[in-house]
Amino acid sequence: MTFHIDLNSDLGESFGTYVMGQDEHVLELVSSANVACGFHAGDPHIMNKTVKWAKEHHVGIGAHPGFPDLMGFGRRNLNVTPEEAYTLVLYQIGALHGFCSAHDVRLQHVKPHGALYNMASKDPELANAIAQAVKDFDPELILFGLANSELIRAAQDAALPYASEVFADRTYQPDGTLTPRVEKNAMIRDEQTAIDQVITMVKESKVTAVDGSIIDIEADTVCVHGDEPSALAFIKALRKRFDEENIVIERIGNL
Repeated sequence: MTFHIDLNSDLGESFGTYVMGQDEHVLELVSSANVACGFHAGDPHIMNKTVKWAKEHHVGIGAHPGFPDLMGFGRRNLNVTPEEAYTLVLYQIGALHGFCSAHDVRLQHVKPHGALYNMASKDPELANAIAQAVKDFDPELILFGLANSELIRAAQDAALPYASEVFADRTYQPDGTLTPRVEKNAMIRDEQTAIDQVITMVKESKVTAVDGSIIDIEADTVCVHGDEPSALAFIKALRKRFDEENIVIERIGNL
């Protein structure tokens, strides 16, 4: 049996003279790119360059809106109202869309970043606000959300196309949420353990939580982080294992 999966990465997170990640090389290996929109990271120059590179590699382009928090890289919870979340997301989608239009390439999806993503995964009102912003901009945009989360439910309620996202290098709590990064066991550092987790999520729709319990999970797209020193080696190893397991990488817009 052949399985199909989208492989996404958070990119375009450099800004000014600050360089983060290995975007040019990662874009050769993934099928979808989540491009920072200048709030948690990125800047107009980097956004333009990332869209250009993604187009050259036929990679699906998504807006990656986050909180306006460069100092905290968008990973700190901010007390925002649903209306504020709506305008923050709408603004950032529009910013990236401008560069997509300039390069004559379609914006494929939207994936909230960091704390905004995690908060909306649990908060129905915040999730609804994000889904509404996406729908008001373009009802054909695909909303990425944590599998089994409020973001997925909000997309369903808004009749938006959506993709249930799973993470290659993150551990899961018994309720299906990601282990907070402040905890020591939040990240999976062993390459083989991370790859095994991905294969199980894709082929069996299961993941083992930190307490040993088994969670049902739907995997439409897998997030691989491109900012770690070992990122390229990990993605290449994951792709090799996909070939062995009859898992075909295909951009989410084609699935």
